Amino acid sequence: MSEISKSELYAQAGVDLEAGYESVKLIKSHVARTQIKGAIDSLGAFGGMFDVSALGLKEPVLVSGTDGVGTKLMLAFAMDKHDTIGIDAVAMCVNDVLVQGASPIFFLDYLAVGKNDPKRIEQIVKGVADGCVESQCALIGGETAEMPDMYDADHYDVAGFCVGAVDKAKLIDGSKVEVGDVLVGLASSGTHSNGFSLIRKILLKDAKLDLHAYVPELQKTLGEELLTPTKLYVKAMKHLFDQIDIHGASHITGGGFYENIPRMLKKGQGVTIDTTCYPHKPIFDYIQKIGHVSNKEMHNVFNMGIGFIIAIAKEDAQKAVDLLKEINEDAYIIGEVTDSGSVDLKW
Repeated sequence: MSEISKSELYAQAGVDLEAGYESVKLIKSHVARTQIKGAIDSLGAFGGMFDVSALGLKEPVLVSGTDGVGTKLMLAFAMDKHDTIGIDAVAMCVNDVLVQGASPIFFLDYLAVGKNDPKRIEQIVKGVADGCVESQCALIGGETAEMPDMYDADHYDVAGFCVGAVDKAKLIDGSKVEVGDVLVGLASSGTHSNGFSLIRKILLKDAKLDLHAYVPELQKTLGEELLTPTKLYVKAMKHLFDQIDIHGASHITGGGFYENIPRMLKKGQGVTIDTTCYPHKPIFDYIQKIGHVSNKEMHNVFNMGIGFIIAIAKEDAQKAVDLLKEINEDAYIIGEVTDSGSVDLKW
């Protein structure tokens, strides 16, 4: 026993410390790309650090969000493609803090693996860093845990935690939402990171489709389409924050339109939305056709081509659409706030 080092014993238990050290070396350059004003170099420390005073906010309010990627990960395993799933982890968190009017300032990730593969971990963290760079927030820390027996050797889980900041006077809390406000919807990139248990059931389990097969309707393989990263709305929303009075906002995630839109409304308020006034992504028509899914069920699970919605005064609606077009963001006037107390969709 004395001739076997602790690291060798740990390796026999399934945890490779040396691979862990190699992973840290490989991800350092990706972490460095995300540094912004206020971020304090803390890679390797026990806690990530950020100097909030560097933001110059009068009354800073911190807004936090945490999320994972869900069973979309199973497609990454099947496709052996791991360089974009980290973008999903970032997007699911930063898009949530944007809803309150906060700009993301830092992010931490948690990666649990069955076996530490430094090259694969580098690809995952590269995606996280890509998402942070696009979101203009710093990756200030994270954790990688090798957990044999908990996960298969080729499997992992990834989750994230984001903090954003906003001046207290500029918080978006839904208190300004009024009947007659117009809804502006920002286009999604596709399925984002929601509804993949249903997607896998319909397309992979029941229809037994091949992820590597080219699908004419999608103009790419099924796997490429489904692994399209969740759209980040940071650039779009930061472009609007100081130019439009946003009364309410909603990130369309799991639960689709029916669950997420009411979260920005006052009691007794509802919305009407014309789903024919914006283009649907082909992937949703494909899922609906293959699975024989009703319109209501589709809108109760998926974003259907609209990943983020804002409620604003009627006179600001076209201005918001035009401002977003300036930065090549597709946006549409899709409906209005009512006193119905329900989400009413026209299709």
